[in-house]
Amino acid sequence: MSFDSPLPPYNASDPSATFLNSSCLDLLMIELVPMAWRIVQEVDYSSTSSQGKKGSGGGGEARRAGAGAGAAEGRVMSEEEEQEERDAVFFRLEMLGYRVGQGLVERFSKDRPRFTDTLDVIKFLCKDLWMLVFRKQIDNLKTNHRGVYVLTDNSFRPFSRMSTEAGGQAVVRAQPFLWFPCGIIRGALASMGINATVQAETSELPGATFQIKSVGVAGKA
Repeated sequence: MSFDSPLPPYNASDPSATFLNSSCLDLLMIELVPMAWRIVQEVDYSSTSSQGKKGSGGGGEARRAGAGAGAAEGRVMSEEEEQEERDAVFFRLEMLGYRVGQGLVERFSKDRPRFTDTLDVIKFLCKDLWMLVFRKQIDNLKTNHRGVYVLTDNSFRPFSRMSTEAGGQAVVRAQPFLWFPCGIIRGALASMGINATVQAETSELPGATFQIKSVGVAGKA
């Protein structure tokens, strides 16, 4: 991969050449969210099953059956349980994105001079990194010059394949697809020495807004 588009002629026989279908990332991001939900539900089910085996036989079978039905059929969960599951999915997706962001910066900024200003780092993220991952630049960048940056993408690529629904359900269902990109941003910033929190939201598809709050600059040797 490279920031620059490969120039013809494309030599697929070159053993050092690396090519990647641009749709692979799109498909990966589509599958990441449901995969994370399945993993969290399976972990919860395994934990419940283990607890059931330690109890009485009949009680254990009942708990396993109940947990299995809940995971497979969407049993009614309490508000607290739903929030815990949502937090677990967020943590898993955000950490995956964090590692991806770190790797991208380590690879594609190694030949660039070190950034000395936080705003320059944010601009690098909005232009170069966003182009690399989502094949377009951020449409709008705002800052209060006190460590808060708001990035707006009017046509966020992962949302471009989503259908809209009446009643706002499309926006609700799209929210988890922002957690992985939040991790990418946070990981990229961490690799460039900036500790930050990242939040994202969408009020209308396919737009997305990311808010970055820097909480300090990590010292580097």
